[in-house]
Amino acid sequence: MFKTVDRLMQFIKYAGLSARQFDLSIGASNGYTLRMKKNNASIGSDVIENIIRTYPQLNLIWLITGEGEMLNPDINALQNGELPYEQKRELEKIIEAKIKARQEEELKALLKEVTEEIEKRKGEAS
Repeated sequence: MFKTVDRLMQFIKYAGLSARQFDLSIGASNGYTLRMKKNNASIGSDVIENIIRTYPQLNLIWLITGEGEMLNPDINALQNGELPYEQKRELEKIIEAKIKARQEEELKALLKEVTEEIEKRKGEAS
């Protein structure tokens, strides 16, 4: 029996995306989708909301129940199982920019944490 995560993997393949690209496009942590697949786990409702916001062409009923078609009949953003080249390139640029922004945020947070720890230890040593 197929689960939501199996159908999601089918959609990711259909869209011509890697799991990493997909995870980042919906704001999930890197490796989220593959972890869910490996553990045969359920996908959280907050993640499903992000998926539907990001990919409105994906049929929510199909994703959750497996009934109906993968794509909403009135939204045809995907063609022949793959994004057009220009849209794919644009998506890759957006994803790379998001990766860079997250890395910068994480580095700033780490620097702040280390600085606070150093200051704390200086205070304890005095």
